Amino acid sequence: MIEIRKGQAPAQLGRAEFAVRFRESYFDPAFRSEDESIARLEEIAWQIYSVGRKSPITVKAGPGYADPDYDLSAEWVTTKQRVDEAQRCWADPLSPSRVLLICGSARNDGTCPGEMSKTFRLLEITREILVQAEIQPDVLDLSLLTSEYGRNIHPCKGCVSTAMPLCHWPCSCYPNHTLDQANDWMSEIYERWTAAHAVIIITPVYWYQSPSPLKLMIDRLVCADGGNPDPTSTSGKTASKAKALEMAGWDYPKHLAGRAYGLIVHGDVAGIEGLRRSLSDWLDWMGFIDAGAQARLDRFIGYYEPYANSHEALDQDQAMQEETRNVARAVAKAVIELRSGRLAAVQPNLSHPRPK
Repeated sequence: MIEIRKGQAPAQLGRAEFAVRFRESYFDPAFRSEDESIARLEEIAWQIYSVGRKSPITVKAGPGYADPDYDLSAEWVTTKQRVDEAQRCWADPLSPSRVLLICGSARNDGTCPGEMSKTFRLLEITREILVQAEIQPDVLDLSLLTSEYGRNIHPCKGCVSTAMPLCHWPCSCYPNHTLDQANDWMSEIYERWTAAHAVIIITPVYWYQSPSPLKLMIDRLVCADGGNPDPTSTSGKTASKAKALEMAGWDYPKHLAGRAYGLIVHGDVAGIEGLRRSLSDWLDWMGFIDAGAQARLDRFIGYYEPYANSHEALDQDQAMQEETRNVARAVAKAVIELRSGRLAAVQPNLSHPRPK
């Protein structure tokens, strides 16, 4: 048996420190009239934390699972059912074609920056082209993480690095009510990726890398690439069982393979090519099909100009706007070819000597 390495996890919080952290959510003086109520809620939360009630409501797994009698999180089951239904709609040749448009910028005019992002403007250009092509656009604006109450994408916990079968599809790490890790947007995002026949990611460069909201989503999509659709096979998060399953031979299912993609990466100084390549490599690895050279765009907007007039720089860059339209046109064409079977037919079906 492979050794399970231990020794990093922190000790459980003491009662006093737990109280400090719990009450940070009620810092506003407007809550003072309800201090007694808050104290009662704090005690309930402490009891939940003390006993570790990650999934307070469960249902029996039932037929189709390795352990039908296992108690699955009711919230996970709901997410899994919606993802499975989205997959059925995606595969239905009579269903409308859908493209998921992802705004990777953290900026919008509803929060501290006070101004919309250029990324969202570019997304609107792609949306218009898709509508003209009679393809349904689904706009996923990740800037809502910074501007909408209770909206969270919690970080990936790295289960896959312990063993691939420990990483469940969809992710079962959240919600974790013991640690107040709730309102996880990914439960909806998994469904939207699954329903899409193509994805277009439009993003700026933040310090040579993906913006934080985009990277959070990317990391949480690791379960779509090799993830285990049956948490009962690992009795939830039992590392030893997951290691045994992987060592016995794991097929690393690519749950989102066969969809098309396009990319629009923009910046003002540096990093556009590196980010565009890393996003392309990631989507290629997941089994997505690129929609051609004109569907992969990286451009500077207002190169080395002030930030303050960057929207004006975009107004003037008519070539960039037209190239953005071409990304949408290329993806729309790829979706048509893909759903007709012509694009898939030219993709080689090769076995991987190093599956992972």
